[in-house]
Amino acid sequence: MSDSRPPFPPFTTETALLKVRAAEDAWNSRDPERVALGYTEDSQWRNRDVFLTGRQQIVAFLREKWERELDYRLRKELWAHTDDRIAVRFEYEWHDAAGQWYRSHGNENWEFAPDGLMRRRYASINDLAITPQERRLTPGPDASSAG
Repeated sequence: MSDSRPPFPPFTTETALLKVRAAEDAWNSRDPERVALGYTEDSQWRNRDVFLTGRQQIVAFLREKWERELDYRLRKELWAHTDDRIAVRFEYEWHDAAGQWYRSHGNENWEFAPDGLMRRRYASINDLAITPQERRLTPGPDASSAG
């Protein structure tokens, strides 16, 4: 697998949108290894109150996340961009093992290396309990039938 991820900075609106769609697709796969390949080997994360460094920590974090956050479905929206940075707003829906659904809202700030891999990701996220009838995000083709 290549150690680069086009499109590369500096970003235009068009290429920033491509980066956002690629991230959304990877995260919706719920495959921690696939997601981690979009980050530098020493990528730095803040996810809520968790601080991570490197792909191995990212993979472990995502495995635990998707063991708790079942039938996860995400949407990202480009908020702003500069030469090597992109800001997104997002929401995702998921349920816990007891069947309680949540909608999680947040913002992410991304910084990219010249090879197109993300070297920094800072995420602020809030959760809102919802009923199944309040869901807005439909399951993707790979979603389990438990939702």
